Amino acid sequence: MTISSSLNAGVSGLASNASRLAAIADNIANSATVGYKRAFTQFHSMVLGESPGAYSAGGVRVSSGRLIDQAGSFATTRNSTDLAVRGRGFLPVTTNSAMAGGSTQLPMMLASTGSFRTDSEGYLRTSSGHVLLGWPADSNGAIPNNPRDTPAGLRPVQIQANQYAAEATTRMTLGVNLPATETAAGSAGTPREISVEYFDNMGMSQNIGVSYTPTVPIPPSTAATNEWTMVLTDSAQANAVIGEYVVTFDDTRDGGGTMSSVTMVSGGAYNPTTGSFAVGVMGGPIQITIGGLGDLNGMSQLSDSFAPTTITKDGYPVGNLTGVEVDAGGFVRAKYDTGITRVLYQVPLADVPNPNGLSALDNQTYSISNASGQFFLWDAGDGPTGDILGYSLEESATDVAAEMTNLIQTQRAYSSNAKVIQTVDEMLQETTNIKR
Repeated sequence: MTISSSLNAGVSGLASNASRLAAIADNIANSATVGYKRAFTQFHSMVLGESPGAYSAGGVRVSSGRLIDQAGSFATTRNSTDLAVRGRGFLPVTTNSAMAGGSTQLPMMLASTGSFRTDSEGYLRTSSGHVLLGWPADSNGAIPNNPRDTPAGLRPVQIQANQYAAEATTRMTLGVNLPATETAAGSAGTPREISVEYFDNMGMSQNIGVSYTPTVPIPPSTAATNEWTMVLTDSAQANAVIGEYVVTFDDTRDGGGTMSSVTMVSGGAYNPTTGSFAVGVMGGPIQITIGGLGDLNGMSQLSDSFAPTTITKDGYPVGNLTGVEVDAGGFVRAKYDTGITRVLYQVPLADVPNPNGLSALDNQTYSISNASGQFFLWDAGDGPTGDILGYSLEESATDVAAEMTNLIQTQRAYSSNAKVIQTVDEMLQETTNIKR
């Protein structure tokens, strides 16, 4: 019985070291595989029942797994959609084959890194056929509220390379200096005019015309009125008047040249706190800022010159897509040649209580298991999760030097167990020879 247990122990040692060798071989073979997580084996002794004066070898058994929570180093690339997770969390991905099958419930898998590029349909996918998932943004670039414990709200990230984008103008600043000499007695009262471009809801260029007409004192009055009538028109409405305001300026020593009052004749009401009012162009309201009362940086009346000082606006004309980037928060942003940037998707990070309990799949992806626990979708950089690195890939977690050392140890251990079997064989042979 004791000799037989020795033989069984030697056999179990051979099998266990063969399993360890398989893990080492896998690690070395994937030493250049991005996102590869190191496989490991652990030996556990087995103890059989003992009787007085005798010992039975129980042998050894082996368990294996992957150190999924141990990340490799990061390598910089030139592709903006090469993504890696710095810290805890995983990128949600699905399979290209599932999408091709037309399934509405796409399976979600997890990956720590991936080289995503647009395919013929614009989907961000890896060369192994995994497609990046994210929450789509609405028309305003906002991400709606989505359930965090289910992949139901996730959609394949699709980039239309030939798409156009425009942004309507909603805000404008009119900083103008008006000549104080024009409101004095005897002046010609000539209106001053400017035209400011804005972009409508279709991305087309329109103009708001602004005329400033001075109020000239009527004889026998000789005192300057310091008053101007500002009229705004919209080219999209055949130059219809969209706002008229009477602006009076201060001529005191402390506040000379600043606005002292703004009276609305038509258009939106002037707000002295914000120094702005709203006018209705063809596509909707535009908030126009002229400055607050007494504001040195607002519209002014000084000297004898007419000069636009600060004319700004938001909005952009139609632009072509020039690039896509994913920021640290997981927002997929499209960049256009007009300078605008739009949020298209948000890629969340999935976290599980036990990352090492995930089931390993092909191509460095993982699925949820009972051992891993249920996932939760976090915003990147929020909660326990890390952030997302663009232009980066996570390298293999294999340490080739350590694996070579383990390989030598495994080889010696395997040879030693083989020697045990050889010795047992010789002892059994001696036992057989007793009868002779």
